[in-house]
Amino acid sequence: MRYSLHSPCSLLGRSWLAGLALLALRPVFAQVEYVDPTIGNVGLLLEPTRPTAQLPNCLIRVHPLRADFLSDQITGYPLTLISHRLGELFCLQGTSGPVDAKSWTTPLTYDREKPTPYYYSVWLEEPALKLEFAPAERCGLFRFTARDQAPAVLLSNRQEGEMTVEGTQSVSGIERFHDMQAYVYGEFDQPMNFAASGAGKRSRMAATPVKADARIVQFRYAISFISVAQARQNLAREMTAWDLDAIAQAGRARWNSALGKIQVTGGTEAQKRTFYTALYRTYERMINITEDGRYYSAYDHQVHEDARPFYVDNWIWDTYQALEPLHTIINPQLEADKLASYVRMYEQSGWMPSFAVLYGDHPCMTGNHSAAWFADAYVKGIRDFDLKSAYAGLRKNALDGTLLPWRNGPPSSLDKFHAAHGYLPAIRPDEKETVPEVHEFERRQAVSVTLEHALDDWCLAQLARGLGHHEDADLLLQRGGWWKNVFRAEKGFMWPKDEKGDWIEPFDPKFSGGQGGRFYFTENNCYTYDWHARQDFAGLFAAMGGRKAAEAKLDRLFREPLGRSKFEFFATFPDSTGLVGQFSMANEPSFSIPYIYDYLGAPWKTQKRIRQLLEAFYPDNIHGIPGDEDGGGMSAFVVFSMMGFYPVTSGVPVYSLGSPIFDRITLQLPGGRSFTVTARNNSRENKYIQSVKLNGQAQSRVWFTHAQLATGGSLELEMGAAPNTVLGTEARDLPPSALALDPGKLD
Repeated sequence: MRYSLHSPCSLLGRSWLAGLALLALRPVFAQVEYVDPTIGNVGLLLEPTRPTAQLPNCLIRVHPLRADFLSDQITGYPLTLISHRLGELFCLQGTSGPVDAKSWTTPLTYDREKPTPYYYSVWLEEPALKLEFAPAERCGLFRFTARDQAPAVLLSNRQEGEMTVEGTQSVSGIERFHDMQAYVYGEFDQPMNFAASGAGKRSRMAATPVKADARIVQFRYAISFISVAQARQNLAREMTAWDLDAIAQAGRARWNSALGKIQVTGGTEAQKRTFYTALYRTYERMINITEDGRYYSAYDHQVHEDARPFYVDNWIWDTYQALEPLHTIINPQLEADKLASYVRMYEQSGWMPSFAVLYGDHPCMTGNHSAAWFADAYVKGIRDFDLKSAYAGLRKNALDGTLLPWRNGPPSSLDKFHAAHGYLPAIRPDEKETVPEVHEFERRQAVSVTLEHALDDWCLAQLARGLGHHEDADLLLQRGGWWKNVFRAEKGFMWPKDEKGDWIEPFDPKFSGGQGGRFYFTENNCYTYDWHARQDFAGLFAAMGGRKAAEAKLDRLFREPLGRSKFEFFATFPDSTGLVGQFSMANEPSFSIPYIYDYLGAPWKTQKRIRQLLEAFYPDNIHGIPGDEDGGGMSAFVVFSMMGFYPVTSGVPVYSLGSPIFDRITLQLPGGRSFTVTARNNSRENKYIQSVKLNGQAQSRVWFTHAQLATGGSLELEMGAAPNTVLGTEARDLPPSALALDPGKLD
């Protein structure tokens, strides 16, 4: 196959703006006008979202530097991000009049700020100055309009580095971080006076117009991870005119093209803002860092020539469940390119990365979730990557690497124990850790590690089967059942056990495990991880005493009190906001849980809970995200759930029904196909599905396959105010149990 050097994060043509003429030939939708980047800009307990200006999956990501939306001071604008919450590269600030140390922090009034995905502006108060910005792919353009005095532009390093004056109108800079470098080249639209300031490892400079009566100054720049010369070339290719308005309109067209792949009608204006803002955030990562057919890889510290785009920045623990499956539907070639990037990272570094960020592997959280991602894409028909090499890397991580949280690389003694006994042993919070490889703060997270790797090993078995590695597949399927080794039947909970095989006592399923539950769990308690064996629901329900007992247990999850004050609970579990009983909407391991009712023959309860959770925790305001959004991970749950279906288990190409918010949802698919979900008689009260038709044929199932979606068609739902307690209750109507699933035989 032939690849565009810049697809999907570039347009063909001699320049970026010239290529935009191609978009003028397509229908332009107004979905981007529903995006409100301030949604979630005040975190409930943890990190807020940021009003990021960026083109879809592109390198330049810019937002104001401040505590959160309620802060009345901005300390600058990064020229791009290293990664969400992992730092910024270079910094710019605008002011006017004399420059001093106070000029780097400027006050604003929030209602004079206009953030959009493709354009940002704000009126700063002291001194009076309007700052505007529009992003391109590897470039950006700022415009400063002062009221009383000439604008001044302040530039600095955010990491260790230097800024250099290259002429009367141009500057360059270098930033060193995590054993790699970033470069910037920038130009002003008029001659400037430059004054250096600051000392130490970070340099600062102030640029003021030579013409004292100037009231407008523009600055355009490009970022490169190869060289200053390459940054200069990026700028010359992508930004040929000093026209911020044209760049913004070009960005608007790009966003409409991306967001227009899902079109909705019905619902409220607020719900459309929530939906399209969530969809916008799923394009924040991964980002294409290819520059003129070359890219710098931090995985071997080399510059590579490659016509295929190279993507970085994936927080896989947060994205594998919903974000990647979403783009598998609407952007399958993008998914293939991202997967191929992971394969190249493995080939370059010797390990399949965990969090594949700009500067290399940033091993966070738990699990080998790249296996879940690859398997899910593979069974849904994405094969445009080197499967043999991918499997080799994933297998190495699973069988020859460490399972310990926040670590990647060779195995430890605990990994050998896990391989021999089928679980990771736990220690009590008052016991001293004896294994040096265990992270001092993150601890063992023993139960979560056992559960998450069981799921990932089951997923990897699907790839092994596809390659004909039957011995591997048998071993990995066996490991996929190791969740049973931490299920304590007489208690009905997942439970930590020590190296002797004894259950840890005392143990409180709601509260034990120390800060974040980390001795036993990952940021959540036992009540959440009880439902993590998504690869074997049939086995899990049987262990819980059967479908009816499991349904009662799931009911209990949403009703169980904290058993202590919120103050005490959140001091230990700050990631567990968005509570309904013991269920936490604010953390990724909870995403599939409301849909499990579909597997229990009580889909009306899924419909009720999904509507409740969306309404309670995802309003279109500054508090509209219940936990860490993590660059699109949580937003993808919102997109799927508002459309009315969800991919519960990675590697199982089926979607379970929820309750769609909109009357009609149309997904534009490759090849001119489309898939439409129609919810008749839909409203806030009429949230229950009364009947289902797939491509005109009535069915009692509450699920459909990826193949049925990808080939195009229609799903028609009749909605009503009362639950249909018969629909989807028979065993033949339940979504397939993953361990019994042959993807090739789904009809």
